[in-house]
Amino acid sequence: MRSKGQDGNTAGGFILKIYRKLRDCCLSELAQEEAEPSPMKTTWYCPLDLSTVVEEEEDGVIYTVVVKQQHGPNSPVSTASRSQCVKAGTEEKLVLHLLHSFSMGDSSFISIFLSTYRSFTSTERVLDILTDRLEYLPGDGERSHTRQSFNKAVCTVFSTWLSEYPEDFKGLREPSRLLRLAPLLPQDSSSAADLRASLLRIAEELSERALLPDAHRDQTGFSGPPPDPARFEPTSILGFPAALSAEQLTKIETELFVRLVPYHCLGSLWSQRDKKGREGVCWSVRATVRQFNKLANAVLASCLWPTKLRRQQRARLLEKWISVAEDCRARKNFSSLYAIVSALQSNPIHRLRRTWQETDREALRRYEELAEIFSDKDNYSQSRELLKEEGTSKFANLDNRLNSRHLNRSHAQGTVPYLGIFLTDLTMLDTAVKDRLDNGYINFDKRRREFEVLAQIRLLQSSCKNCVFVTDEAFLQWYHSVPTLTEEQSYRLSNEIEAPSEPSPRGLTPTVVITQCPDLSASRSSLAGDSDSLFDFHSPVNNFLSKLTKHMRSPSVSCLDVDTSPPTVESTPTTLTPTTPTKSHRRSASCGNNPTGNIQGSGPDMRIIRIRMDLQDGNLYRSILVTSNDKTPTVISSALEKHNQDPKQASRYELIQLLPEGKELVIPPTGNVFYAMTSSSVDFLLRRKGGNTPFGPQSISPETSATFPRIKAKGRRLVRTLF
Repeated sequence: MRSKGQDGNTAGGFILKIYRKLRDCCLSELAQEEAEPSPMKTTWYCPLDLSTVVEEEEDGVIYTVVVKQQHGPNSPVSTASRSQCVKAGTEEKLVLHLLHSFSMGDSSFISIFLSTYRSFTSTERVLDILTDRLEYLPGDGERSHTRQSFNKAVCTVFSTWLSEYPEDFKGLREPSRLLRLAPLLPQDSSSAADLRASLLRIAEELSERALLPDAHRDQTGFSGPPPDPARFEPTSILGFPAALSAEQLTKIETELFVRLVPYHCLGSLWSQRDKKGREGVCWSVRATVRQFNKLANAVLASCLWPTKLRRQQRARLLEKWISVAEDCRARKNFSSLYAIVSALQSNPIHRLRRTWQETDREALRRYEELAEIFSDKDNYSQSRELLKEEGTSKFANLDNRLNSRHLNRSHAQGTVPYLGIFLTDLTMLDTAVKDRLDNGYINFDKRRREFEVLAQIRLLQSSCKNCVFVTDEAFLQWYHSVPTLTEEQSYRLSNEIEAPSEPSPRGLTPTVVITQCPDLSASRSSLAGDSDSLFDFHSPVNNFLSKLTKHMRSPSVSCLDVDTSPPTVESTPTTLTPTTPTKSHRRSASCGNNPTGNIQGSGPDMRIIRIRMDLQDGNLYRSILVTSNDKTPTVISSALEKHNQDPKQASRYELIQLLPEGKELVIPPTGNVFYAMTSSSVDFLLRRKGGNTPFGPQSISPETSATFPRIKAKGRRLVRTLF
């Protein structure tokens, strides 16, 4: 044994000697190359990161400062470059930084601020702060370098603001602010003169609107009588080629998407849309939701309304809509594609077992492939990957057979995304990241993250602006003649087609797991730099979102309801029509202060549970975010509100955790739900005290709150209400 060890040591020493000789030889050759001139130029890159990131606070603003050491090509002395961007600040300082951002190297500040400032201030307040600053100009005179730089910054800010967000100025209640601002603009450039003329023109329009309010009413709502059900021909859809139907739907969706105002998607605005006094906000997103639900309703009505059709005839209707969905996919119209797929997956159609058995097998295979695009696996990773690959490409990434069959390749195509993914991301950011720092400064790093998502929307919009379509009046007339079906009507028609006594084999009990978010602080890394591409989903904001979604099955923390229902045929079908909407996509009562989930050790622990309430028209599950601060009355009130019941009736109900083997755990009336519950079950029951009798039929809220539908992912019917 000792001889073997000695041999090993000898061999190791021999190898070490050879290594040293080779190293010395290489170093000597390199030294000779440096001494002798060579026609080849070699650039050496230092593998070390020589940049330094620090934070500096100055007069109400916190800056993130990046200092990089740079070596010149012919100079051995390194030079340092310094850039800084705003991390947080007071309202006034953030507004005034608009005028100094370019000179300080923060070139993206203006775009980010103008896209997101509505989350923490108002247009009127921003105009007041800037106008006050213009009354005290810097520099010694009009010709001074300081004054000229300042004037250039003023023109840049207001020109960008007016060109990209003219609705901010046109939405002012009265013209006094614009009349005060216009004379203070610089006088020494043609761009300033054009800017002044534009502002005065808008001020004149505001004055006219104040004098003649009836001539400027909001035209965003619907007009005209509702469709007449007696004149509706459900099977007429069979007479339109699938390519034509998809083109007309893409035309409608593209026009809506181009008019979409990106900042309407901000979580702080969209999640508050149902509050009193905010009925008109986010109108562009509401229009997209209405179109989504209108198309889903058209699929339902055409497949369910003719109850006397034979199974084979109804199967042809399913095949037609699958073909239309496939054409929408070829046109990169993901919004209409998801509306059709989710309607086919809705309970009234999904449960028609005999009809599905008569459907062509090849059509079913294509249908499953289309449905897989919107699987919620890994935070909708497949749908995001398609946007990354095809977002700005001219055509969809399909095989040549599909492209040649479905498309006219003489015109480039835009991409119409499924807006729910972006709303989910922005709502998640708004919920999980603080609006203000502990010292009260506005957290502008949060706005930078939100801007990354908004920039993706704007890039997709730019791809749609030059799309060309041919209108088909016959299809549009049929499409607008489809009557709206309520949940009850859809389910009743489905039961007339196939009796409810026959169970459907297509689907399992949906599940939602209890969620804990103990390590969100690990996800709150600072935004170190801009991503290489707007569709690079490995950017800081998307890494942040991916870490968040590892803690949940629902794609957001608390602002998106998760509706689930048992697989029995008596359960209530999914909401697809805007006639009798359910409240959804709203913050739970327990998350009014933006729960942070142990962020920096200051936030409460959180869990997502689902609460069922026995109602006469079915059992509905609602997701509720429970924090370690929530008591039983708070959770019960929140659950009642989610079920569209009166939250003031909370004292009449008790909260029960449903345990395995049919056992129940009654949560104490004044207890802390977070600590009283066990981790062995996800389900809770809201039951009226004194018995199992339900309190009454569900009262549907009359508020305008449309919903996106449920989705079945990989053989399971996961119910997710996105809006």
